[in-house]
Amino acid sequence: MNTFHNPDRFMSDLRQVLSQGRKRVGLLVGAGAPMSLRVDGSGSLVTEGGQPLMPGVEDLTSQSINALEGKHKKAAEAIREELGANANIETILTRIRLLQQALGPAKVHELDSDGYRALGSEICKKIGEVVGAELPKERNPYTELISWISGTLRTHAVEIFTTNYDLLFEEAFERSHASYFDGFTGGHIPFFDPVSVASDDLPPRWSRLWKLHGSLGWALEGNSVVRGRGRDATQLVYPDHLKYELTQKQPYSSLFERLRQFLLTPDSILLTSGFSFRDAHICAVLDEALAMNANASVVAFQYMPLASEEPSCKMAYERPNLSVYAADGAVIGGVKGTWRLGDPPKNWEEIRATFWGPRSPGTPSLFLLGDFAHFTRFCALAQATDMNAQTAQDSPGTPTSGEIPSTATVADPKISEATL
Repeated sequence: MNTFHNPDRFMSDLRQVLSQGRKRVGLLVGAGAPMSLRVDGSGSLVTEGGQPLMPGVEDLTSQSINALEGKHKKAAEAIREELGANANIETILTRIRLLQQALGPAKVHELDSDGYRALGSEICKKIGEVVGAELPKERNPYTELISWISGTLRTHAVEIFTTNYDLLFEEAFERSHASYFDGFTGGHIPFFDPVSVASDDLPPRWSRLWKLHGSLGWALEGNSVVRGRGRDATQLVYPDHLKYELTQKQPYSSLFERLRQFLLTPDSILLTSGFSFRDAHICAVLDEALAMNANASVVAFQYMPLASEEPSCKMAYERPNLSVYAADGAVIGGVKGTWRLGDPPKNWEEIRATFWGPRSPGTPSLFLLGDFAHFTRFCALAQATDMNAQTAQDSPGTPTSGEIPSTATVADPKISEATL
């Protein structure tokens, strides 16, 4: 028995949610998001060629190690070789931390405990330099996302949860003169205020930006985490084996609790983009909250085919209120299926092109929203009044309550989920 899901049906429902501003919407943005921006050598946005604004894990590993010098570089390269196929910046830093704790005055690869402490700090500094790129001046996916957020009168503030250390969201908000709150308060030396993070005192037009792993510009001064210390300040949760332990401390404990409370709130929906579902501590929060609150839903937009998205699919099989939308298919309601289009209603082709098509000329068409750039464009175009008006005219059966009911379809009976 082969199961098929029709993307037209689900994207019609999602457009209603994104355009109305009545539902409680959150975004979980991972490392794949800045990779969707391609820039030239000067940092300007390009449509073809260029390099990702931020590197992936493999490139981040190479850049961080290649930037080292002397004994530090030799030790890091030796550890990378020893780890073999499993070597990446996370496993290398894990090995460095373990050697730092275990060695004392003894030496491995010409470094003792203090040497590995210095090596770990140097690699973390290099990571901060790599992810410190500025947002391109041209209109880009980040500014389009902020345009969608600030362009609708909302009942609830949009909450952005991100694992990224960069300042791209901050730059996009400020460039658009859109208000946001990130957990810090004060003017001279803004300090982290967990009480404000837990409350909802600010008006809905103030978006929330929660940096789950910390950020460039954060610094630890005394017993307080403060913001605004420049790109060289990097009080981050770096990708090593200490990550879970660190997230139990302030400010991270408050930020993770905010994610949990968001998902435990009735009628909330969390959209993920660029998130691999390989962060065990974040997945634990998602899994627990989805089990406790059947009215919450998570929609994961994944870039790769379903076969390559095992972590997200595994959770979707266990939690039917988590859906995975991948390039070639989806897991919806705990059921895996391949994408298959139906016959569109009148004037639907223009809308379909925002989520379905080839990624490059001459390639097969597939579901596009796993790419952060396509996802943000879809959000921005959800408010296009001509599209919305035409959709409502041609699809009177499309829900208008802001819900994504499991049985909702557009007017044409051919646009529905088919199970064979």
